[in-house]
Amino acid sequence: MKTLLKTTALVLAFAGPAIAGGHETWKTVDEDSQIAFGSIKSNEFGEVHTFAALSGSVNEKGEVAVSIELGSVETNIDIRNERMITHIFKAADARAELTGSVDFDAVHDLEVGATTVVEFEGALSLVGVSADVEAELFVARLSEDRVLVTTSDMIMLSTYDLGIDAGVDKLKELASLEGITRVTPVTVRMIFEK
Repeated sequence: MKTLLKTTALVLAFAGPAIAGGHETWKTVDEDSQIAFGSIKSNEFGEVHTFAALSGSVNEKGEVAVSIELGSVETNIDIRNERMITHIFKAADARAELTGSVDFDAVHDLEVGATTVVEFEGALSLVGVSADVEAELFVARLSEDRVLVTTSDMIMLSTYDLGIDAGVDKLKELASLEGITRVTPVTVRMIFEK
């Protein structure tokens, strides 16, 4: 889960620089943006989960702010969604917040149709714990007013780093599983517009 949050934050941060050509604030197209993360249970069954509700912005100074509605988690099993909200995120209205900054100069001259890869560093706050985030993002300029930001590679995140191991233990117990992986691959796809 925290992997997803980190990835989302990273993607948002990178999209901002690519589209920054002036002094506008770039904002996510929320319905076209998504964070996905994977899990493996009992060393056999791999599954993909998503966060559907997120929003973010990047201002002219390169300051990034992204918010993920943790209650929007979709695991394709209703009871599992509920258990994650209760035992991992602690509340249906809980949010993860990603903050950081990007170097606008690195991508502000990106032409329509061109792409680049950028690096992001920031902090992700989740259920009272803050963790450093680093990632490589792929940025494509779709038009003068729109950019696509995705993860360049999978981001591998540890449940320990964001303090959610106890919640994962509870999920394992409730589902009578032999195990649930504690490192999660995360991918991000975000669209930004000015």
